[in-house]
Amino acid sequence: MILLNFSHPLTPDHLTTIETLTKNTVAQVVDLPIHFEHGQPFQPQLQKALEAVTLSPQEWQTAGILVNLPSFNYIAAMTLAELHGRMGYFPPILRMRPVEDAIPPRFEVAEVVNLQALRDAARKERY
Repeated sequence: MILLNFSHPLTPDHLTTIETLTKNTVAQVVDLPIHFEHGQPFQPQLQKALEAVTLSPQEWQTAGILVNLPSFNYIAAMTLAELHGRMGYFPPILRMRPVEDAIPPRFEVAEVVNLQALRDAARKERY
């Protein structure tokens, strides 16, 4: 599985939890830290960030991809739209949560959210 990480660095413990939850091996982590210039349009900045992902069109559509989204909501929404366009479906995403009473503050993997299944279930509400 390929993990596209648009957020903070992931630890070995994070990766172990991800592998346990997904029952897949994380073969590659692509770190894509997002630091956008707010005075410039976001779309070109996102496309530039995604240039670091060297997948072919076939790989975008067939590889097992998991995403750790950026935390800024506008960029996260745009990232999902861009990835859906490249992949043809919504990728699963990580949900991170703060570790209670941790000093210094740290985060743990809370769950893997299957966005495509969520979308498919919501689609049934249209009828």
